[in-house]
Amino acid sequence: MKTLPALILAIATVLSSALIMEGLMSLRTSDRFVTVKGVAEREVQADLALWPLRFVATGDTLQQAQESARASREAIMAFLQLQAIDSEAVELQRLDVTDTRANPYQNQSGAQRFIVSQTLMVRSGDITKIQQAAQGVSELVDSGVVLSADYGPSGPTYLFSDLNSIKPEMIAEATSAAREAASQFAQDADTTLAGIRRANQGVFQILPRDQAPGVSEGQQPIKTVRVVATVEYYLD
Repeated sequence: MKTLPALILAIATVLSSALIMEGLMSLRTSDRFVTVKGVAEREVQADLALWPLRFVATGDTLQQAQESARASREAIMAFLQLQAIDSEAVELQRLDVTDTRANPYQNQSGAQRFIVSQTLMVRSGDITKIQQAAQGVSELVDSGVVLSADYGPSGPTYLFSDLNSIKPEMIAEATSAAREAASQFAQDADTTLAGIRRANQGVFQILPRDQAPGVSEGQQPIKTVRVVATVEYYLD
C-alpha cells in the first residue's frame, strides 16, 4: 500500500518539473525580442491656400477714413481680378475702427484721428494662382494700399487637407520598413523573427519640404508627410 502514495508523489514531481520548465522556456522566449522603427515619407502638394490681406486707412474724419478704406478695398479686389482670382473666393472679415482721440494718453500731434482696418480673406484651392498673386503683391503697395501683418501672416498659408487618403499606404510602408530592419537584425544575430509583440503607429507629421531656419510648414506649398512606426518582434 506504501507503493501507491510514492507513485503518486513521483508523478506529481515529474508534472511539476515539466510545468516549471515550460514556464521558464516561455519566460525566456518572451524576453527575446527586438524593437525597430520604420519610417515612411512622402512629398505632397498643398490643396488649400488661405491668404489674409489686411489693409489700413486713415482720415481726419470718419468719412475720410471710410472713403480711403473703400478705395483700398476696391484696389485689392481689382488686383485679385487681374490675377484671375474669382471674387467668390474673397471674404470680408474683421473690421476695426479706432478713434485715436478716445485715448487721452496717446500723443495726438500730427496724427489723423480715425483709423480703419479690415481683412479680406482669400480662400482658394488653386495654389498656382495664389502663388503668382503673392509674388505681385507689391503692386498694391505701389497703388497706395497700406498692408498690415499685425493680426497674422504677411503671405499665404498653404494647407494639405487630404491626409486620410495617404495614411493606409504610408502605414504599410513604415511597417514594411520596420520588418526589414528587424529581419536584418535577426539575421545578424543568427536567429529568426516570430510574431509581433507590440506595435505603435506613431504620429503623422506634416513638415516643410525645405527645412531651414525661419521657414515654416505653412509657407511652403510642397510639404513632406512623415510617419514613424515602432514595432517589437519576438525572436525565436
